[in-house]
Amino acid sequence: MATGGSAIRGSRVGSGPMGEQDRGYHAERVAVSYWDAMGNETVRYFAANVPAEEIPETIDSPSTGLPAGRDKANPPQSAKNEPYKTHLAYVKERRTDEEAAQLLEEALQALRARRGTTTAS
Repeated sequence: MATGGSAIRGSRVGSGPMGEQDRGYHAERVAVSYWDAMGNETVRYFAANVPAEEIPETIDSPSTGLPAGRDKANPPQSAKNEPYKTHLAYVKERRTDEEAAQLLEEALQALRARRGTTTAS
């Protein structure tokens, strides 16, 4: 005869019938459906006492990452994604070529002065 273990195989200590008496009272809720541009539906649940203006009009679809709205016939379109810009691209937007050449020359002169290799130009 085996010692220890549960009287009912596969059950845990403290497990019992699943129901509201064990888990508490469930608040009333409303289901709101959202659709993305690919036709995927996502359902979100909100408490029934939440004002309608606090329920979001759009969410991000968990399956596609696209914006999803409540109108199935007219889902929101995704915003145009701009390509990644490097730091140099942003600097080039702010500086003209002449300004860049002047800044480079000033930086080189400062570096040469620190090293003691200043040359007459």
